[in-house]
Amino acid sequence: MVIKNVSLETVIGVTSSIPDNKMSEIAFAGKSNVGKSSLINALMNRKSLARTSAQPGKTQTINFYNINDELYFVDLPGYGYAKVSQQEKEKWGKMIEKYLRQSKVLKAVFLLIDIRHEPSANDKQMYEWILSNGYSPIIIATKLDKINRSQIQKQVKLIKQKLEVEKGTVVIPFSAESKQGRDEIYELIDSLVADDENINA
Repeated sequence: MVIKNVSLETVIGVTSSIPDNKMSEIAFAGKSNVGKSSLINALMNRKSLARTSAQPGKTQTINFYNINDELYFVDLPGYGYAKVSQQEKEKWGKMIEKYLRQSKVLKAVFLLIDIRHEPSANDKQMYEWILSNGYSPIIIATKLDKINRSQIQKQVKLIKQKLEVEKGTVVIPFSAESKQGRDEIYELIDSLVADDENINA
């Protein structure tokens, strides 16, 4: 995948309707401080198009980034942030669920998990929620540069065990600092979009 042009095309809030896009969508879900904006920026080759914030829980909308006029990266609201009211969390949850159910062109959901820690109850809930909406999440284990190379396999195994992932689930360790894992993610996205083009051909 070669990124030529990128733009933030659509931003939707709790009361907005889901856009009826024609190009494939790849969605990104994860806890508020897991490094989702950093991953999306690294994939888009942009420093700050997806807004990173010192205050977790800032993404309260679903953001659609047009990539090369070929597909969309869809940034879903971060979850599990303690300072947000329960009522607010429920609204975001309904918004994410509406998107997962209504999008006709969603090809895959990448679920981001911090490689340093065992997945939280919120992570487990999100994993099961994505599954229940008909998608097999692809796991991105973020913050790879924060652990020793010797710990990687042990932490990946821990993530798989705690989430009780389906057999064959892909887990890609990723570092926003070194960009390790980015090419693997690109290849996966290319294959997902190519599969869709072949079906429609």
